[in-house]
Amino acid sequence: MADNHQHSTTDSIGVAFFLNLAFAFVEIVGGFAFNSMLIISDALHDLGDSLSLAVAWFFERVAQKQKDQHFTYGYGRYSLLGVVFNTIFLVSGAVLISINAVGRLVKPVKPVIPGLLLFAILGIVVNGLAVWRLRRSQSYNAKVVFWHLMEDVLGWVAALVVSILLLFTDWYFLDPLLALLITGLVIYNVIKTFRKTMAVFLQKVPENIENNTIIAHLSHLPKVQSVHHTHVWSLDGARHVLTTHIAVEENTTQPEILAIKEQVRRLAQELHCEHVTVEIERCDSECTMYPNNHSDT
Repeated sequence: MADNHQHSTTDSIGVAFFLNLAFAFVEIVGGFAFNSMLIISDALHDLGDSLSLAVAWFFERVAQKQKDQHFTYGYGRYSLLGVVFNTIFLVSGAVLISINAVGRLVKPVKPVIPGLLLFAILGIVVNGLAVWRLRRSQSYNAKVVFWHLMEDVLGWVAALVVSILLLFTDWYFLDPLLALLITGLVIYNVIKTFRKTMAVFLQKVPENIENNTIIAHLSHLPKVQSVHHTHVWSLDGARHVLTTHIAVEENTTQPEILAIKEQVRRLAQELHCEHVTVEIERCDSECTMYPNNHSDT
């Protein structure tokens, strides 16, 4: 099931890539033909998206490779590299768009309103289809693509509203102003996802998981004296790793130790931890990593 889901994610990113690339070329022609900075800026934006999607697609395929002697946890973290490259591409493109949009904001130019209206509708349809394909993807790589395409949909909805306004007014500054607003929104959300990705790279405790809560839960298990060296981190933002050392009473039997390990595995499963390492130590022995220390606090 997991493999099918990963393949579905890769296929969806591939579809989004071809849709964005084809639409970007159409936008370049239409942007110059209809004299719209909004369309031209989105064309550059979509070209950057296409490159980002190609990178995301490549790393998503690499991430599906099974573990081997070189990558014993598998290749899942490669998908995070897609987020890093996407951030570089998108922020660079956003800066370029912003520079051009500011120039148009200072000296507004009248766009061809019916053309802008047409592309707003096309943008909603094309990007909406790509969003629909990625709606259930869970990897950080796919999420950054999903939310960026969702912003494109919302941007074209706003463009549709602006184009309708321009049919009745001469507020031509709305065209570059909207381009700036959309670009700012893209930068904000891309940087936010990038920060989350860096947290995964730095092995921060995953969101919605409290390390102290895990320690407290395990400390209250029967026969457990103390819990120490408990670490939980994420491979790719969705699959986590849990390791812990548990000190038990000296007279703890082997079946009781197995029961404790089973409790740890159940907790790990609830926390979406795919890899669990549990070391059980009797109180008459010392922790092999940190002698005479049986506490995380």
